Amino acid sequence: MTDAADDVARRREDDFAPALATSLAADLIVTGAVIRTADRARPVVEAFAVRDGRIAAVGSLSAVSAHRGPATRMLDVGGAAVYPGFVDVHNHHALAGRTELFELSLPPSLGLDEILDRVREKAATLPDDAWIIGGVVATTLLPSLANTATRRRLDEAAGGRPVVIVEDSRHNRWANSRALELAGITADSIPAGGVTVLDPDDGTPTGVLLEAAGIPVQEAYDRSGGLTPEQHVAASRRGVELLNSFGITTFQDAGVSTDILAALAALDDAGDLNAWVVSSLLVNDEIFGFDPIGRSLIDRGEEFRTPHHRPDFVKIFLDGVPPARTASFLEPYVADAVHGAHFHGETTMTFDELHGWLRGVAERGLGAKVHCTGDGSARLVLDVAERIRAEGFTTPIQIAHGQFLADADIPRLAALDVSADISPFIWFPGVIPQALAEVLGERAEHSQPNRALLDVGALVAGGSDWPVCESPNTLEGLQGLVTRADPLGRAPGTLWPEQAITAEEALEVFTINAATAMGLGAHTGSLAVGKSADFVVLDRDAVSGPAEQIIDARVLSTWFAGREVYSA
Repeated sequence: MTDAADDVARRREDDFAPALATSLAADLIVTGAVIRTADRARPVVEAFAVRDGRIAAVGSLSAVSAHRGPATRMLDVGGAAVYPGFVDVHNHHALAGRTELFELSLPPSLGLDEILDRVREKAATLPDDAWIIGGVVATTLLPSLANTATRRRLDEAAGGRPVVIVEDSRHNRWANSRALELAGITADSIPAGGVTVLDPDDGTPTGVLLEAAGIPVQEAYDRSGGLTPEQHVAASRRGVELLNSFGITTFQDAGVSTDILAALAALDDAGDLNAWVVSSLLVNDEIFGFDPIGRSLIDRGEEFRTPHHRPDFVKIFLDGVPPARTASFLEPYVADAVHGAHFHGETTMTFDELHGWLRGVAERGLGAKVHCTGDGSARLVLDVAERIRAEGFTTPIQIAHGQFLADADIPRLAALDVSADISPFIWFPGVIPQALAEVLGERAEHSQPNRALLDVGALVAGGSDWPVCESPNTLEGLQGLVTRADPLGRAPGTLWPEQAITAEEALEVFTINAATAMGLGAHTGSLAVGKSADFVVLDRDAVSGPAEQIIDARVLSTWFAGREVYSA
């Protein structure tokens, strides 16, 4: 053997020596009975090693133990289970943090009298001219609120203060008389966008504002002062803390303002952003009332890039939501007195307009998350994606929600490399499917074709759409994907059970698939050498147990880049 070969052999032996030099030794070695990696090459292992926040080794206990040094911390989870940190491809973390810290929080189960009582209690703690901002009110309650008498009851409860309450899809609002006045909304001055619902008896705005009709109210609140930069940072910090508590270490915010971008960058600059975050820059704004949006916002995105915060996507609202008949469908809605028997809904952009935006962002190297809640808008995205791919662009494209897809379009997602951003939290049997059934009829029973998507090779990525759903608990999403039933037992039955997927597939949906869809698959989403050491410790292996008990597992700790960021 040559001297050079001897030297190589000695180095290889040193790599697996029982005690490495401190500079090469792992900072942390994790061992346990069940470590699921979300890596199909080695789905279950005995241990992994972490050095400098990255995974240095994965495999058998004996092989990984070779990375142990005198200062290596050993974490043996025993009978608990270790999974990659959960990945949420669609949420609104700052809105959730803001609601908890600074707004009136209302569960969607409340009726009108209970909502008014909560408003009255909040008003008693505020100055006479203070805004009351909060949510949510159930979608199914909106029709009963759309009259002058009920708006006046809200006026009385608030003591004359302006009130705005969002409904559970976060696409629509209920405002009182003072809020309408400050927004300049009257019978003679109706917002150009969305739908301002009028009282049929007196013709005045009821305060129920659908989609973009609510933006002037949000703008009036912002003119009054809104949140301070410090409060925006606090809201983002709290949102990330809550996500960490559910084992989530990576997420995509589905629509951001410059305030949210600045807050995320500030947190990361201070070393306090305990997650990978991909932000979606709004191209158009049907619900939030953010300013700036479009090219002005996209031009500023790079200002806010930090190691863990990546403003890498745009967000396009291509339609609204089915219960408000603002989603675009290939077949018409159930007939009603307002829209008749042949109303399909509309998209916010034509083919040429959407192509112009997607080509433009592709040229900038950005991805696109496109909100589509109807199969008509989803088809438009796929038609445009076909053109974009033919032009040579490989930019990531996500169909956000992907809940209704025509059978013929399902294979196109795989063929065109378009990912389905799905939110099982909002299609469990319950209030929202009930509202869908009222406007779609039997079609409402055929949403989220996840089995079909996986079978054709499409990338299915899991998101919560929190706070549209009450909790971002990934375990709820996992169980719903497997059982097609409500994990919380609030409503009976199953929704299109033929579209159930396996627990192992569901784990991939909320880990490596979601990370890949947002462009972070090389950095996180699975426990593999070189990736960020992001993982969650559960008290049991939820994937291998009864599907109906996945939600019963408990997060014991959450780790980001090798650091414990949450402990139960």
